[in-house]
Amino acid sequence: MPLDTGGLTDLDYRAEEVPAPASVESSPPSLASGANIGAALRALREFKGLSQEDVAETTRVRRAYLAAIEDMRMEALPSRPFTVGYVRAYALALGVDGDAAVRRFRQDIPDPDQSLPEPLGVQGGRDPRLMLVAVAGAVIIAAIFIWNVVQRVVTEPEPKAQPVAAAAPIAPSATAPAPAVPGAPFALGEPLPPPVESTTPPPYETPGLQAASQAAAVKAAEDRGEPAPPPLLELPKPAPTPAELPAAFTAQGQVYGPPPAEASGVVVQARKPASMVVRGADGTVYFARQLAAGEAYRAPALPGIVVDVSEVDAFQVFSGGESKGLLPTGPTAVSKFAQKAPSAAP
Repeated sequence: MPLDTGGLTDLDYRAEEVPAPASVESSPPSLASGANIGAALRALREFKGLSQEDVAETTRVRRAYLAAIEDMRMEALPSRPFTVGYVRAYALALGVDGDAAVRRFRQDIPDPDQSLPEPLGVQGGRDPRLMLVAVAGAVIIAAIFIWNVVQRVVTEPEPKAQPVAAAAPIAPSATAPAPAVPGAPFALGEPLPPPVESTTPPPYETPGLQAASQAAAVKAAEDRGEPAPPPLLELPKPAPTPAELPAAFTAQGQVYGPPPAEASGVVVQARKPASMVVRGADGTVYFARQLAAGEAYRAPALPGIVVDVSEVDAFQVFSGGESKGLLPTGPTAVSKFAQKAPSAAP
């Protein structure tokens, strides 16, 4: 048995370090992953082993737009409604909730047209101090008014009594009817005239009658060689001729619609404030707005696009930058003005 000689002063009982187990594989990505919705969609796509070409073939969205959404390059995407639709289609193609993807997209890229929320800590309503001042002012004004009324009543002298004259006897009128005798015949007087009607409507005027009368009077004066009579009313101005319209398109305000690369080459410009509605072949509304004078809309290169206006001489159509005249009222197909592609050489 070994003896303890006292030479061993310290014992090291530390166990050898056991290597930590490998980290468990992280959970699959979701729409909340990444710094933005584009990074989340990219992570979901890579997790499912899909390429951008596969998603583009499923959603019918250009691969360049899918790449722009993943990189959050808004300048490379079309207008916001189209981009929102692309994000929803991308999410549905990956098997996730499209509405949730749109909500995160709107959180990452807020709509600049929406008003900003009120800052935190700001209370609405009026300042209560203003109400106190108003009440105090009303009390002071009422006190002054009551004081003046009391002073006038106190200082006003009492009216003197006037002697009452004896009432003269009323003589019977010569035209007064005799008192009725029971059972005696009586006669009725002349009937009173009907009351004057105070709600008589204005006389009806036939639409276009004054204009026709004015034209007939002018023609009769010309036949007699006399000067034309003064106009009875201002006639509507005739529509401008093609020579009076601008020959080429010039932007004079905001130009709405898709980028020029996705447009059909047809531009509709407002000549005066008026409304316009653009629909697709299936009735989908792509654009509806009240345009100011000079503002324009660039029609997309989609089949079956129809432009509907309700005011005459309010819009001018340009195709390829050249004037095509005034846009007629009612639904009008954009393909009527779009330039046809040149046919290939035989």
